[in-house]
Amino acid sequence: MNAPAPVPESRAAEATRKPRSRWWAVRGNLSPRTSALLTAFGLSAPFFIWWLYSALGLNDPLFMPGPGAVLERVVSWWQEEGLWDDIWISVYRVMAGFVLSAMIALPLGLYLGTYKPVQATLEPLIDFIRYMPAVAFIPLVMLWVGIGEGSKILIIFIGTFFQMVLMAAEDIRRVPMAQIEAAQTMGASRSEIIRLVVLPSARPALLDTLRITCGWAWTYLVVAELVASNSGLGYAILRAQRYMHTDKIFAGILLIGLIGLLTDQAFRWLGRRAFHWQKR
Repeated sequence: MNAPAPVPESRAAEATRKPRSRWWAVRGNLSPRTSALLTAFGLSAPFFIWWLYSALGLNDPLFMPGPGAVLERVVSWWQEEGLWDDIWISVYRVMAGFVLSAMIALPLGLYLGTYKPVQATLEPLIDFIRYMPAVAFIPLVMLWVGIGEGSKILIIFIGTFFQMVLMAAEDIRRVPMAQIEAAQTMGASRSEIIRLVVLPSARPALLDTLRITCGWAWTYLVVAELVASNSGLGYAILRAQRYMHTDKIFAGILLIGLIGLLTDQAFRWLGRRAFHWQKR
């Protein structure tokens, strides 16, 4: 009777190896329930630690107010100090600067990513300007535009425009050259290649670029409202700093973060609806 063939060592090791957790698979998937639980944990854990830190009396309320004090400040801000008006004017300023930036940056990024002469001419200049801090432009903006709403919108525009141009150009360059060559083989003109090949292929990446730069626009809000403001969340934070109202500073920062998170999720939802074939 023939003895059974020995199992190769590599196969034996593979058979006895413990199965890997799907959680840590490279670009693996999570169930909606697991994803929601992890998201809730990630958002709530820092607030729980903050609450515990203050509940144990380890914080100085003047410099580190507890969550309860911050929540009370939000309620009084809403009831007595016009929180809704501050939110509305800040949203208007951010969205106006962001939309204006997108209207110019996306077409320019398309040309930069498509045509080498445009890239060689403009990209070094845009690279140079984008490293200049937006806050350094405040004196010039006040001289050029004045101290009205236009100056605040222009600061947010400056803070997002140059990065958006370069990111959009990079999105366009990621379109596979094989698709463009196939369209050229079929006799497509340059405008048809851009309209029917490049833009449809780059749309998901361009939407992600808009989502990321919209977040940057919110980070420039406080800088923009340095310019002779008398309303807005950024103005309220700066005013609270003068009087050491740290609970209001925390409230303003958290509100800006919350509104920014909502806009980010709105872009993600739009991406899932428009490009449902992609994993998001």
